[in-house]
Amino acid sequence: MTVPLGGIPLADHEAVYATLDRAGFTDVWSSEVAGTDAFTPLALAAAWQPRLRLGTAITPVFTRGPGLLAMSAAALAEAAPGRFALGIGASSPVLVRDWNAVRFDEPFRRTRDVLRFLRAALRGETVDEVYDTFTVRRFTLERPPAVPPPILLAALRPGMLRLAGAEADGVILNWLSADDVPRTLAELGERRAGFEVAARIFVCPTEDAAYARKLGRRLITSYLTVPAYAEFHRWLGRDEVLAPMWEAWAAGDRRGAGAAVPDEVVDALVLHGSPERCRAQVRRYADAGVQVPVLALLPTPEVSAGSAAALMTLIAQLGTEPVGASA
Repeated sequence: MTVPLGGIPLADHEAVYATLDRAGFTDVWSSEVAGTDAFTPLALAAAWQPRLRLGTAITPVFTRGPGLLAMSAAALAEAAPGRFALGIGASSPVLVRDWNAVRFDEPFRRTRDVLRFLRAALRGETVDEVYDTFTVRRFTLERPPAVPPPILLAALRPGMLRLAGAEADGVILNWLSADDVPRTLAELGERRAGFEVAARIFVCPTEDAAYARKLGRRLITSYLTVPAYAEFHRWLGRDEVLAPMWEAWAAGDRRGAGAAVPDEVVDALVLHGSPERCRAQVRRYADAGVQVPVLALLPTPEVSAGSAAALMTLIAQLGTEPVGASA
């Protein structure tokens, strides 16, 4: 499950983590956009629910210095030895440049360089290296983790996917349908032993299809107009079907952009229906090769109008049957 859950204060998440554990969820994965940072929700989970596996999906490679990123990862790996995975990625110009005042230059090479730095630093090595995108002088972790965390790489298109397959311990996928998974995984090439495939999957467990599609269109126009995601979906073959959305968005017609997204695209990328139907759709990702399906739980009319108890009930319904290798 993606954490923290919206609408519940972080201080009240002890009950959320306990519910997830009882419902059969094995992993909690954070994200880092404009809410909580990637590490704090996981640090709380490490203390409150020692059986859950923890992961970041993702920590951007631009918004922390390499040394600080290594320190944060090492601290969480020490707090939860053997059950933390570090997911990193380039993120986007909006998050990096517009919100964090950092230049978004050469995202592929920056991601590659941070991956290589972290690999050495988390092993406890002294890193004294001139990389293509930054230089580190004699950095050594004071407390390298006894169990270095696996490093997963967020990847969309072939170049980053091949980098993940060659140098990372796993890949994190996002904003793709179950039918897109085989084509994406085919680009990974040779993989390291124990390589892991995770995917964030947006789930809106309501039988109010009109509500789910309206919400899905809003999310799709927010994300798939970002250049990297737009190019990803062109590569996946959605150039023609999404062209009207991109054209309306470029013209400043936000309402028209949302209206231009076909139902079949919304239904493929934002799963909705009863909890049982949502589980069946998530299973399609697992059958296609996703070992860690990470649900991103979207608000529903039933839960939004209810209480934390209604949300806990929904979590239990979603977790009734295990799906994938880790969740």
